[in-house]
Amino acid sequence: MELSDFDHHAPIEGTTLFDGEMAMKGYALNKMCYSFNKAEAREAYLADPESYFDRFGLNEEQKQACRNKNVLEMIAAGGNIYYLAKFAGIYKLNMQDIGAQQTGMSVDAFKEKLLRAGD
Repeated sequence: MELSDFDHHAPIEGTTLFDGEMAMKGYALNKMCYSFNKAEAREAYLADPESYFDRFGLNEEQKQACRNKNVLEMIAAGGNIYYLAKFAGIYKLNMQDIGAQQTGMSVDAFKEKLLRAGD
């Protein structure tokens, strides 16, 4: 089998493809998250998230994903993981928090699963 035998556009179960369409869909969300490079932007967001959403023109799906602090919902709303990492940092979400979201488990249950897998 050669690499050319693989369908490069076949979906991967549980994965959202970030392509040009998703980039356009998530432009406002990603622009907002990029702003978090600056401390004053992070402070302004935490002081009044709703007005910060409006400042960047987020749609309702993007706003709700941010309110939920759910990275997977943000990806579905067009978020790029590299920009979303800046959002996750504001709330001190780590990879275990995100892994728990991906599996639908609580953080404690996800940590326990990781510990059991290491045995």
